[in-house]
Amino acid sequence: MITDPVNNGAPGAATENLLEINDVAMHFPIRGGVFMRTQQVCKAVDGVSVAIRKGETLGLVGESGCGKSTLGKCIVRLHTPTAGEIRFDGEDITRLGRASLKPYRRDIQMIFQDPAESLNSRHTVGNILEEPFIIHKIGNARERDERVAQLLDRVGLSPDAANRFPFEFSGGQRQRIGIARSIALNPRLVVCDEPVSALDVSVQSAILNLLLDLQNELGLAYLFIAHDLSVVKHISDRIAVMYLGKIVELAPADELFENPLHAYTKALISAIPVPDPRRRKERILLQGDVPSPIDPPEGCAFAYRSWLPTTDEQKRQPGVFKEVSPGHWVELHPGTVENHERYL
Repeated sequence: MITDPVNNGAPGAATENLLEINDVAMHFPIRGGVFMRTQQVCKAVDGVSVAIRKGETLGLVGESGCGKSTLGKCIVRLHTPTAGEIRFDGEDITRLGRASLKPYRRDIQMIFQDPAESLNSRHTVGNILEEPFIIHKIGNARERDERVAQLLDRVGLSPDAANRFPFEFSGGQRQRIGIARSIALNPRLVVCDEPVSALDVSVQSAILNLLLDLQNELGLAYLFIAHDLSVVKHISDRIAVMYLGKIVELAPADELFENPLHAYTKALISAIPVPDPRRRKERILLQGDVPSPIDPPEGCAFAYRSWLPTTDEQKRQPGVFKEVSPGHWVELHPGTVENHERYL
């Protein structure tokens, strides 16, 4: 059994987990020179351990380039992790080949950020939605047509949409088609990679409500990746905050907003706009830019941008990821948590 920040190491608690990620890393080689040898390594994901329970939504937030989407692609096995272990319903799927992965493709699906790019513009919507049934040899032609009509109706589109092409639809309608494709095979886990960030604000709430309705109806578990904390708060049961390839804070959604501990989490929350021009909100401004994952700083990566006082020697020391209250985990370091000694 994997001991991780979700089950707190309690015996038997892992049976509630649908997905378990243990110390997963995804490093991309950067090649150059005449012989294209590896000269540097981009550490997009660098040792992440977390789990998703059956039927829950885990929000994953952080700045662009922190490794959120890369982790999601590792989970659906679009990338094979460099190191670590991914278990789905207790089975290790980290190194499975294409044939062995096929049964898991039905259980783990993904909604991509840009539906215009993820939908084949040369195929009709009916062809796109029918393809998963053909690949997995489910039903005959008539049964597949019926299933396509049911999927379109479930996501709020008319059956005649099956005869049209993706470019004939608006952005919100295309994302509904992407959602229909993701639930076609009745999955148990859906990785939502910023599914509303490319949409108008007026459309975002409708898509979020659709995802919540489908979760209640089908018992889905979601990994909801986003950079907008206000959106994540609306849909998530728990939220993980990611910085430079690592999770730095993990807590129930309400707890994270009411009692954020990590300095990076506080900065993200302070950046949420207040929909009232008469109210002024104090922003926490971070120093400098996000370090490069190709050449990350030694020790605690965030301490180099934190406003909390630290010495150069302290910055070179790594933080300790620890549970400070039930279900609330945080990276403890002088540059990340005020008065961090009381939690050690």
